[in-house]
Amino acid sequence: MAGFPVYSWRLAPDGLATRRQLRSLGLRPGGQDVVAQLERPRYRRGPLIAFLYRIDLALPVRPMSTAKYAALAAANTARRTCPTCQRDAGYVIPARLGECIPCAFPDSEPCAA
Repeated sequence: MAGFPVYSWRLAPDGLATRRQLRSLGLRPGGQDVVAQLERPRYRRGPLIAFLYRIDLALPVRPMSTAKYAALAAANTARRTCPTCQRDAGYVIPARLGECIPCAFPDSEPCAA
């Protein structure tokens, strides 16, 4: 493989974690190399692979800045704003529709926003 050990699902030793597990602990890999690989069986599409990192070498997650919070809020507002009626739909507009549900299906219900 890639020169590091491969563990089966739920059999990885203590002290190793995936990116998601590190994130739930408030940590990030911090530039360290992958130390192992975890394989979870999937029957039709092949194994699901996750990389493992050492918890003791992980660094704390960087705090979000005020500018990042503002950018994230603006992006979420854009995802909720209908390009047709220019109103906040109150939910993320489905990409396959491209507009809020009342605008996509005008015969079903009036635009309440």
